[in-house]
Amino acid sequence: MSKDILEKIKQQFQKGLEDSGGNLEKLKELQVKFLSRKSKLNQLLKGLKDLSPEEKKEFGPLANKTKQEMEGEIIGLIKELQQKKDLEKDWIDVTIPGKEEKIGHLNLLTKTQRDIERIFTSMGFEIADGPEIENEYYNFDALNIPQSHPARDLWDTFWLKNKDKNGDNLLLRTHTSNSQVRYMEKNQPPFQIIIPGKAYRYEATDANHEHSFCQFEALVVGDDISVANFKSIAEEFFSAFFGGKIEIRLRPSYFPFTEPGFEFDISCKVCGGKGCSTCSNTGWLEMGGCGMVNQKVFKAAGYKKNQYQGFAWGFGIERLAMMKYKVDDIRHFRSGDLRFVKQF
Repeated sequence: MSKDILEKIKQQFQKGLEDSGGNLEKLKELQVKFLSRKSKLNQLLKGLKDLSPEEKKEFGPLANKTKQEMEGEIIGLIKELQQKKDLEKDWIDVTIPGKEEKIGHLNLLTKTQRDIERIFTSMGFEIADGPEIENEYYNFDALNIPQSHPARDLWDTFWLKNKDKNGDNLLLRTHTSNSQVRYMEKNQPPFQIIIPGKAYRYEATDANHEHSFCQFEALVVGDDISVANFKSIAEEFFSAFFGGKIEIRLRPSYFPFTEPGFEFDISCKVCGGKGCSTCSNTGWLEMGGCGMVNQKVFKAAGYKKNQYQGFAWGFGIERLAMMKYKVDDIRHFRSGDLRFVKQF
């Protein structure tokens, strides 16, 4: 071994660095060629054991120093080039126009329900809930609609094959009124609540009717509640909901759970009262049934007869949304058509 051999290896290594032109792959090849186990330099280092003690003392430190210098130089270059490559990969051109991120939004029915809840809570109402799968007692009997009552035909019912734990028939609730007695059994007047939720009717669908729909029940009970209270609260709600004064009307009607009972209408906001398919060309849209709570319903809840007065209504959330957002067909809400959904 001589110093000339080490110097020659070092010169060849330096020329390889120059010829690589800063190419990362070529540098890695150069590293293998000059610093791997089979490289000429490593072979020289392995041969140190055959040298005399004097030669080991002279050439050992020199060979190790040469290897360390070569390793430090090429590893430093490889690391620098790799970092530069990574930066180029992650580089962002901030001058390029951004891409709009498409995110979801609330369904129109959810938005409408939340608006309803916001308005009524601001008026001092509480929000209650009730089951969608109901038994026959709370959906009919407790509301003064016994099994033999002809009014049952008004509620086209989805009956279930199963029965509850007490053996009562089960059904998909036909109105949110099922929650009235449930709430009154656990609470004493005075109170004012709304009960939003889904209801189901086995009936034909058209622009104004669906088999699955949303209602919100209102129930106000106290010592001195009248129709005047009902009209005042209804007018305040509809004015807040539509952002302007709304015409309302009460038409005498019959419901077993109210006495007296009314049909509640508001002036059609789609056509401005002129008549359209949404309001069946009448200029009015039916919101639902309402009236003073029948004393038999209070009795079913465990209250004494004539001890309290109250009013209740069940209004359709879809119909309110149709009026406010100019939707001309109730079937759009559950059509799954994204062209409709994306509009709101």
